Amino acid sequence: MRILLTNDDGITSPGLFLLAAALRKAGHSIFVVAPDKNRSGSSHSISFLNEPCKLTEIEKDTWSCSGTPVDCVITALLGGIPQLCVAGVTGINLDNGPDLILSGINAGANLGTDIVYSGTAAAARQGSLIGISSVAFSLVENDKEWQWPPVISFITERLEEMKGFWKPGAFVNINFPNTGFISALVPAFPAKRYYNDRIENYFAPDGSLYCFADPGKVENIPEAGSDWDEVLKNNAALSVIMCQPGVFLG
Repeated sequence: MRILLTNDDGITSPGLFLLAAALRKAGHSIFVVAPDKNRSGSSHSISFLNEPCKLTEIEKDTWSCSGTPVDCVITALLGGIPQLCVAGVTGINLDNGPDLILSGINAGANLGTDIVYSGTAAAARQGSLIGISSVAFSLVENDKEWQWPPVISFITERLEEMKGFWKPGAFVNINFPNTGFISALVPAFPAKRYYNDRIENYFAPDGSLYCFADPGKVENIPEAGSDWDEVLKNNAALSVIMCQPGVFLG
């Protein structure tokens, strides 16, 4: 397959480059366009409405982008990367576009409510809005080192199966346990998560007020069948997420 790979952790993220290498080894044609720095929490932000995006070729078929994850997808598909351009004279022509867009692997969960804020999810959402099968991958954090190899092996071996869950008007969001072992790929619904964040204020000598984030402990509502519940069981939790108004997936 011809695959566009992006993320929100940035071009130097190990989850991005390890996945790209594995997919190329598996025989896929991979194009990487990722932010030039960490853009976590950027959601569906589009920066090139106010300023141009700069693409810098890092190596063959690999570019960094000065914009957000959504900018990466739009720039790549609408003319920035001619090999993937779907912008025709009379509208979108998907014949030249990638067969699949993958976003990740994100270093950290994008479970439930996280999807609203996630740049990883937004990149997949944007791909689907253009009409291309799109999947977001995230590795749930814990107090252990990042267990990339089992996740990458799982993705490369079951990529077609994951792509098969995609529906027009939606994207696929998958979270993996960071335990070194994945039991199964299980459909799940998004969990409800509460962040309990606060703001710490600092008044500078000149009287300016600076507000710093004081992240709280994330709470998950325990519901059987939620993506959080399935990850706790060492399953890869797969959710099909609506990405535009008026689309009903039931």
